Order: sequence, then structure tokens, then C-alpha cells
Amino acid sequence: MTTPYPIGTPGTPWGPAEKAAWLARQVKHRSYADEVQSKIDALRARFDVTEYGRLDYASESYPLLAIRSRGWREDLPIVLVTGGVHGYETSGVHGALQFVDLHAADYEGRANLLIAPCISPWAYERIHRWNPDAIDPNRSFRENSPAGESAALMRLVAPYRDRVLMHIDLHETTDTDESEFRPALAARDGKPSEPGEIPDGFYLVDDSENPQPAFQQAVIEAVAKVTHIAPADAKGEIIGSEVVAPGVIRYPLRKLGLCAGVTSAHYTTTTEVYPDSPRATPEQCNAAQAAAVCAAIDYALAHAGA
Repeated sequence: MTTPYPIGTPGTPWGPAEKAAWLARQVKHRSYADEVQSKIDALRARFDVTEYGRLDYASESYPLLAIRSRGWREDLPIVLVTGGVHGYETSGVHGALQFVDLHAADYEGRANLLIAPCISPWAYERIHRWNPDAIDPNRSFRENSPAGESAALMRLVAPYRDRVLMHIDLHETTDTDESEFRPALAARDGKPSEPGEIPDGFYLVDDSENPQPAFQQAVIEAVAKVTHIAPADAKGEIIGSEVVAPGVIRYPLRKLGLCAGVTSAHYTTTTEVYPDSPRATPEQCNAAQAAAVCAAIDYALAHAGA
């Protein structure tokens, strides 16, 4: 038996009253301006920073910031790094920023880098998965998106959509996925809440419509030097999907409206770090994300045109 979610009537999708009740429960725990925007500002001396959109929610306004290579060249391949689609997935944001600070200069003259480190700042502050409209941005990367976060990123990448070589989207799978976010999703949609199993370790989500197993393996091998890789469960699955290689599952990215399907990139992957593991520290989680980005870019550049 599962405990009913405290908002709504089981079996009945939420209406405006339930969404308002959910929103009233959300509390700001941290500052996007202090923890994210200030770090991006500190990078302005070395990289170009642009505001690609702004989210206005009630009395709050959030600038959406992207970091670009200063020496952008039309003859170089474009690589896209995104983080913080789900605001509560902390290492996605800070791993992206760590990559820029420590490693991005290594690719000067080799690739054009476009990094959107925190796509969902409202959710970052509230350590949540959804935006204030109770919408998951990572199911909303589609035409006429209902999520402002998703629509803004799509506008940012639109001029480059068919020129992006590689896109890596940085995420986490946390214990709160099972204790809060999946029950909330079931309640919102009026569906039964079915308990699942949280994998202990890092894994990747490949694109079932364009699988790139050697690319995924290169990323897994790099991250394994930093933190442990998630094993399959007793069914040979990770979060309900078949494990096709150590630490790799597959989703139809574009069909599901996922961020990693927002371009026509040949190489795409979604990282999933497990920050609640007793075998991982926040520093390891950030380093694992940065290592994944480096490995993904290195492989894509080495095999471009192959």
C-alpha cells in the first residue's frame, strides 16, 4: 500500500484548485542569484554570456543565461551542454559550471560551446522538479511548449538546431524521485502511484531512435573513474527500462519531449547522477558531470563525420 498524496482525490486529475494548493506548499530553499548567477557572472571575463530569456513568475523574475565560446567560429562544430532542466538536480547545474570553469578552455579553436547551466531557476530555488504551473519542463520540449523554460531553450538553439554535433543534458536520479516526485505526478494526473527502485550509481539515457552505443560507452568509462556506475536491478532494468549496456538505457527522446532531443545532434545523451548514494559526495557528483561532458565532447570531435 502507498500513502495517498496529500493533494487531490485519488483517480482524479488535478484542476486549478489542486495546482494552487500544490504551489502554496512550495518554499524557497536557496538563491539562484547567489549560487548560480554569480558564478556565471564570474565567467564573463573568459566567455560570452547572453540572456536568452526571462521567466516572470508572480513577483519574481529570473534571467535565463547561456555561456558561449568567446572565439565562436562558423567553421567549427557546435556542442550543447544543458543542466538544471529539473531544478532540484543540483549537480546538473554545478557540474555544467565546473566544466566551463575548469575544462571549456581546452576546446578553444576546436568547437563552439553553448552551455545553458540552469534552465529552471524557479525550481532550482525550491529544489523541485516542476515549474510553478506544475509542469515538468523535461516532458515539454515540443512545439507550442506549455513550459516557459523549455520554450526559451528551444528559441536559443533554433538557429543551430541542425548544426549541433553533440548535446549532453545533465540530470540526477534522487531518493525524492520515489518519495515525492513520482507520487506527485501520479496524483496530478489522476493515476495510481506505483513504487519503483532507485538505482545506486551513475547511468546514461541513449536515444532509442538514434542509438550510439560506442559514444555512451566512452562516457561511462570516463565517469567510472570518478564515481560508480549503476548496476541493473533483478529484472535487468534501470528505472523500468532495459539495460542495453553497463549503465545505459534508452528512451525515444524527441517523442517524449525530452531536452536531449531538442536538436538534430548525431550524438546525444542524458546523464543521471545519484547524489543520495553513501558512496558519492556532492563534489564527486559535480566532477562526474564534468567528466561526462569532457568525454562526450572528446568522442564527438574524434568521430565527427565518421
